[in-house]
Amino acid sequence: MSAPRVSFEFFPPKTPEAEASLWKTVERLAPLNPEFVSVTYGADGSTRERTHQVIESILKKTTIKPVPHLTCVGAPRDEIDTIADDYWSMGVRQIVALRGDPEGGAEADYVPHPDGYAYASDLVEGLLERHPFELFVAAYPETHPQAVSADADLDNLKRKVEAGGRRAITQFFFDNEIFLRFRDRVAAAQIDVELIPGILPVTNFNTLVRFAGACGASIPQSLSTLFEGLDEDPTTRQLIAAHAAVSQAEGLGREGVEDFHFYTLNRADLSFAVCHALGVRG
Repeated sequence: MSAPRVSFEFFPPKTPEAEASLWKTVERLAPLNPEFVSVTYGADGSTRERTHQVIESILKKTTIKPVPHLTCVGAPRDEIDTIADDYWSMGVRQIVALRGDPEGGAEADYVPHPDGYAYASDLVEGLLERHPFELFVAAYPETHPQAVSADADLDNLKRKVEAGGRRAITQFFFDNEIFLRFRDRVAAAQIDVELIPGILPVTNFNTLVRFAGACGASIPQSLSTLFEGLDEDPTTRQLIAAHAAVSQAEGLGREGVEDFHFYTLNRADLSFAVCHALGVRG
């Protein structure tokens, strides 16, 4: 099996120390020649300026292709259009177009801005009216927590793709069968989109439980068992985490998956180790 194509997700730092840590991560992963790196926007669009700064810095300091997240939440259309124009002027040609979580958090009811783009499909359409971006959208193998049903969630993905979304990055998952069944459903629904599975190497199992609870991702008992008794043993946790992520990616590779998007949490070591084991070298 040839080495897969990989990409990484970062989030904008809030402190000078976090910024230094992010750049160490970028420098560590850059030699792997990722297809792109995405930079998140904050659940409620709250990190807009920091996201913009990180994208600008990546463009200036590296040869990596940066892909900013852009959400509809809490902003009028004119404001989002201006952000898109700024990105295009900077040389950005790809965007991850998202609805985003409500300002009250993922569990709050979503209310579209009265003068904004209502949903991700509307944002995709609006962005393409301004510039010929390549647009990524989100996909949820275990269904978005606010979707009324799995079928409704699939219909939403179809709307985003029909509006112009070309590639879909999935929420992280740990049971490959969940992704493979989802891929089959996407194909059966004749949704013409490239699915890129999101892989989250587990840095801290307790943090993972919190993340998974918020986004509706299930944690297999087998994964829980692997991390039992390791709360005070970070070295073994790292080894187990790398092994689990490599095994997951190899299993997906055997099913024809050639692209992986790693949620790095702004840390390089685990993602670097996993990529190395998969044959991704600088």
